[in-house]
Amino acid sequence: MTLHELIKGESKNVEFKVELPMISEKYIKSVIAFANSSGGRLIIGIDDKTRRIVGVDEKSVFRIMDQIANAVSDSIAPQIVPDITFQTIENKCIVIVEIYPGSNRPYYFKSQGKETGTYIRVAGTSRPADTVKIKELEMEGANLSWDELTCVGYQVYEEPVLKLCQDIRRYMAEAVGAEAAKSIKEVSVQQLLNWKVLKMTEGELLATNAFVLLTSEYFRFSKIQCALFKGVDRDIFIDKKEYSGPLYEQIENAYQFVLRHINLGASIEGIVRKESYELPTGAIREMIVNAVCHRNYMDNSCVQVAVYDDRVEVTSPGMLYGGLTLEEAMSGRSKIRNRAIAEVFSRMEIIEEWGTGIRRIIKRAEEYGLPEPEFMEIGDTFRVNLYRKTNKKPIKADRIDKILDFIDLNGSITNKESRMILGLADSTVKRVLKDMVKAGLLMEEGERKARRYLKADEAIRREG
Repeated sequence: MTLHELIKGESKNVEFKVELPMISEKYIKSVIAFANSSGGRLIIGIDDKTRRIVGVDEKSVFRIMDQIANAVSDSIAPQIVPDITFQTIENKCIVIVEIYPGSNRPYYFKSQGKETGTYIRVAGTSRPADTVKIKELEMEGANLSWDELTCVGYQVYEEPVLKLCQDIRRYMAEAVGAEAAKSIKEVSVQQLLNWKVLKMTEGELLATNAFVLLTSEYFRFSKIQCALFKGVDRDIFIDKKEYSGPLYEQIENAYQFVLRHINLGASIEGIVRKESYELPTGAIREMIVNAVCHRNYMDNSCVQVAVYDDRVEVTSPGMLYGGLTLEEAMSGRSKIRNRAIAEVFSRMEIIEEWGTGIRRIIKRAEEYGLPEPEFMEIGDTFRVNLYRKTNKKPIKADRIDKILDFIDLNGSITNKESRMILGLADSTVKRVLKDMVKAGLLMEEGERKARRYLKADEAIRREG
């Protein structure tokens, strides 16, 4: 196995150590953070700055492995059982500690307690989890969905129940067409109970958080903030709106906001005048729906939809849920954070198949000949960028610097290594490398999986 095969996934899932730290706390935090997030690898014997293999003393390998196993067992609650192995690469021995996403969350440092000793992985670092994140981890560990919990003290009245039932049926009818709609039955209170939107206790209807989100503006953070900006950053507002109320109405309002602020063109096909938007409307709707359906409602932040000269940007509170990695999400794997909301949205045909949203956004953009959409975790938020065709997306200077710095140290760089140091999705990294080649900064060497990138001047010097 080569080093490049060993290091899989994004940089936030891998951490290197030249040697095992004398103080176990330095790496135990990383173990906890991996278990509370999407898993990861702690690799002993690799320089974390240069990514060069330095190895560990072969005579000490088993002692190091035992030391790690004992420290993990003694320091962390609930118990974590890491997979600890060693590999010989380039005639040097390294120790690999594989941590899988834990199911008994939250995991924490025993000596620090749950409130201060719970760590999560954010942008390649292990950070203390705040009270909101700890609460979400507790619910994950108990297999609970926040939107299915009873909203204590919230009174259920007949009018909002009736409106929700009517609206769900209306959406169902509109999705199938006028003729087929005649066979769709009215939505009943029993169905809301089955979908865990309502609960029944001793003959009394109780509201879940999902019911409240689908019928009111009770939660002040359950909003979509929309803005049109001048240029490509958040500096000058041209227009802004804030939408509250039932979630499905928020989605429609935010969707219409974006359509008002992107270009609508027309073409003549035969004798028919056909209008179309500059961006795929299905992708825009999907971005907004995903943000509302999968956001963390325990986070007191709002979904934000921003229109810039070069892109439409949708940001939702909450990282990917349940240990899901960006790579897994892009391949179609899904974990549902808000089960009741997702169930209702599915019935209303607002979402189609769970786990297909990201792939549909990519496909719609491709059909329009647009740059590859960008998906990223930024701190404790998830963001999607859909780029407009009119303005070519520039390569960010920090990305150029990181790639060129890596090449200075190692002579060349691969796609996998680029993904590791940039912490971006594979599709985005491929586009960055391709754009750097077009800009004359890099040159390609090799084919497909064996392809490496060199500085253009270095490649020319070699050929000379």
